[in-house]
Amino acid sequence: MSRLCEGRVAIVTGAGRGIGREHALSLAYHGAKVVVNDVGASIDGTGGDVSPAQQVVNEIIAMGGEAVANGDSVSDWEGAQRLINTAVETFGDLHVVVNNAGILRDRVLVNMTEQEWDAVINVHLKGTFAPSRWAAAYWREQSKAGKPVSGRIINTTSVSGIYGNPGQTNYGAAKAGIAAFTNIAALELARYGVTVNAVGPVALTRMTEGLGPAPETDEEREARSPRWIAPIVTWLASEQSADVSGRVFEASGQVLAVAEGWVRGPRHAPVDDPTILGPIVADLLAQARPNSGMNGEPGGAPQPRQK
Repeated sequence: MSRLCEGRVAIVTGAGRGIGREHALSLAYHGAKVVVNDVGASIDGTGGDVSPAQQVVNEIIAMGGEAVANGDSVSDWEGAQRLINTAVETFGDLHVVVNNAGILRDRVLVNMTEQEWDAVINVHLKGTFAPSRWAAAYWREQSKAGKPVSGRIINTTSVSGIYGNPGQTNYGAAKAGIAAFTNIAALELARYGVTVNAVGPVALTRMTEGLGPAPETDEEREARSPRWIAPIVTWLASEQSADVSGRVFEASGQVLAVAEGWVRGPRHAPVDDPTILGPIVADLLAQARPNSGMNGEPGGAPQPRQK
């Protein structure tokens, strides 16, 4: 079997459990040297334990691969720099950053606290920005030095963010922000030989097991296994994906799809009198597709909350 990521060096954040663990194992199976990053916190971001990351490292070494654990917080500016440095200092280079770390603090808007908002935005949005920024700086210097660069940033967005899900204004805003970040960073980093894409997973993990009804059959459990997310991430991490950037993919045991971004819909000539806007707006809305539901379809019925 062809090993897609032979010799490449990859960082996976939040890789101690769930989806991140599957990413790390798949990348290692396909030949990558992996920095397994995880602070070992609970799903709300509290606490810390490096042992889950080390357990994944042990699994990779047992399969004959190379890996090292890192317990830095991705939302800490200096910690994110140390994370990038860990890859370069341990394995001599860096090719892939998979931004996967996340927490949940679900609450309806009227009950959400400032701390619940800040914590989720910090881990997801800043925790995507900070490692990406330090990786981008590394690749820019490589490019300026005349060295070939084949960099990959793979972010984790969510259908909760790009389509919307009640009870997750903090999480959804962060994940929608990550989708926008992906698009803009892809435009900026193309000159250095770096692609930036995002994946919106649907899987049953520690973060999502309390959201919606639990799967009842083996088939349902298999469809929501986190293993279904790793193939697209592994391919995006490889040399084969060099011409794909700025895209958001949905991945689950039920579908692999490309999410299409905002597009301009029905239009009207400019209007400078607000008193006549009622029928104009009504006509525009009548022509426009409704917002998509959590199933990704325009006007689709709400689905159980997922990561």
